[in-house]
Amino acid sequence: MTAASAPVPPVRRSGRNYRLLTAAAIITGLGTHGALIAAAFAVLESGGDGGDVGLVAAARAAPLVLFLLIGGAVADRLPRHRVMVAANALNCVSQAAFAWLVLAGDPKLWQMMLLTALCGTGQAFFNPAAEGMLMSSVSREQASRAFALFRMAMQGATIGGAALGGAMIAAMDPGWVLAIDAASFALAGALRAFLDVSHIPSRAPGGGLLADLRDGWQEFIGRPWLWSIVAQFSVVVAAVGAAESVYGPLVARDELGGARPWGFALAAFGVGTLGGACLMTRWKPRRLLLAGTLCVFPLALPSAGLAVPLPVAGLCVVMFVSGVAIEVFGVSWMTTMHQEIPEEKLSRVSAYDWFGSVAMMPVATALAGPVESLVGRSQALWGCAALIVLVTGAVLFVPEVRNLTRAATTEVVAAKASRPSSADAEGSVGRLG
Repeated sequence: MTAASAPVPPVRRSGRNYRLLTAAAIITGLGTHGALIAAAFAVLESGGDGGDVGLVAAARAAPLVLFLLIGGAVADRLPRHRVMVAANALNCVSQAAFAWLVLAGDPKLWQMMLLTALCGTGQAFFNPAAEGMLMSSVSREQASRAFALFRMAMQGATIGGAALGGAMIAAMDPGWVLAIDAASFALAGALRAFLDVSHIPSRAPGGGLLADLRDGWQEFIGRPWLWSIVAQFSVVVAAVGAAESVYGPLVARDELGGARPWGFALAAFGVGTLGGACLMTRWKPRRLLLAGTLCVFPLALPSAGLAVPLPVAGLCVVMFVSGVAIEVFGVSWMTTMHQEIPEEKLSRVSAYDWFGSVAMMPVATALAGPVESLVGRSQALWGCAALIVLVTGAVLFVPEVRNLTRAATTEVVAAKASRPSSADAEGSVGRLG
């Protein structure tokens, strides 16, 4: 066998995949977060109002929730990189059409909603496939550090994309920003097409899509630590979303002097996420879920800070702390999923995770206004903070959340090999201390 024909070691393939995934994620992160701002300005410049901006945002969120579970099942049935490339292609075409309509002038609201809905559909299929692909491309020894570095890159792209998008919109038509986003999806899709999945075992044919969904549900519901934390985050994400998406801008306008202070607070949160990811490149807590869950409590601080309200400097501090805390949780959570969930079911379980976490978000943002009218803004914000504290405290009563520990490499291999499904509840006993 010649050197050219020799098989590439799995470790090298995984490292190459990780680099491609990280580079592609940075490219789409920069484009997408600028495009979100551009879409809002495109609606306003076409004669729409705040309600129309909300409709376009809802059109993106609705198919994301609706198709997530199907996307997870498809990603575990087909090669994940093909699902990712197909989703990127759909995002590219929909954003390019959106850009063309805006640049041509006089886009209709229904057209913008339809194209945004197509983009949300692409994300519903992309997200579970991407999470499964990332986890299968990271070695057990480097999982925690690799996830921290990946999240650091993503958070940097989020901050940079929002800043770049705002600067570009000030200098050019929003349609050009949308066109750049379409190009970013094309470039990222091209990179993802080169992902190597030959080291991933072939998946045996299943009994159909519904059978795959049922299998994923059994895997999900059979792990108390998994469904309890997803249930917790359905409330946490809803409360944080209502506080920061609805009440935060209103408090900034009425109490802090306008949008600029709120921008500083959001920037402080972004810097905090970078700091938290940097911390997790070095810190490897033994009790993964206990450390992560304790760091969910600080997510109540921004709601409480807005309820007071704190001065801008104080609000920036609590936003920074919450940014650090959510990254500690995020890396701990990804490491736990990588350790505990069989590779062939990662995308389906990730889909249930995504679905449970975001399902209540549209409801919370829709009810934020009526709740404010009923009880007052400050009381509503204190309610958001209390909900976060209560559900996080409740999760700590789950023994697996308190006791599940980081496994040694050999333990992970043995556990996954001997645990074909979630029905085998004893499969995780060896990691409970």
